[in-house]
Amino acid sequence: MMQEMQALLDRYWVWLRDQTSLRQLDGEWIEINTPFLDRHNDGLQIYARHEGDDLLMTDDGYILRDLEASGCKLDLPRRQALIQLTLRGFGVQLAEDRLEIRARPENFAQRKHNLIQAMLGVNDLFYLSKASIRGLFLEDVQAWMDQNDVRYSPNVQLLGKSGLSHSFHFLINKSRQQPERIIRAINAPDRSSAESFAFAWIDTREARAQEAKAFAVVNDLDHSVPSAFLDTLRSYEIEPLLWGQRDSFRDRLAS
Repeated sequence: MMQEMQALLDRYWVWLRDQTSLRQLDGEWIEINTPFLDRHNDGLQIYARHEGDDLLMTDDGYILRDLEASGCKLDLPRRQALIQLTLRGFGVQLAEDRLEIRARPENFAQRKHNLIQAMLGVNDLFYLSKASIRGLFLEDVQAWMDQNDVRYSPNVQLLGKSGLSHSFHFLINKSRQQPERIIRAINAPDRSSAESFAFAWIDTREARAQEAKAFAVVNDLDHSVPSAFLDTLRSYEIEPLLWGQRDSFRDRLAS
């Protein structure tokens, strides 16, 4: 099993390297094209330049402007609070409408990783239906867990074998009935969210108890869940839990 996981991790690094490209823009900015996809299936781009001894990296306002252009109002206090909570978990700052982070050469990889994860996290906070904007899925999951006495730690950061830290929405400690459970709530099930969770899990699982389990709570109410998404999770030993069937897995999380 160890050799298999190492091979998967090595393939992930090769894919990440080969699918990342740079482009020099006018002035001092460098455009970094990444293989991580937003909800439109477009690759995320970040922009970097030197500011003194620091390297400033930003999304140039893309994530928040795209949500607002799609009709998602971000000026509501509840949503502003959740955006700030998500960004703080990755050490990312909000400058007007831009997501920004500063790095030095020694922590560039971690900080770049954090900015991409923050972009994906904020992008996934809201699912836009055709008629109206649905509530916050992560907030729905947390409220349901509270109502069912699931004892969890929210927004945990776990260090991986690569040296990168990864964010998970919930960690449920081991009990007499169940092993340790690591959970992400996935609002928009697509290739990018599956690959992001898969890498985070295989990178951190060696540091967890041998019987630890990973679960993805997946929003299947507003849209269909692609079979390829489910297959990707299962191939990395992440069990998908469909939100529409939450009564069926309640006891596995609460016990």
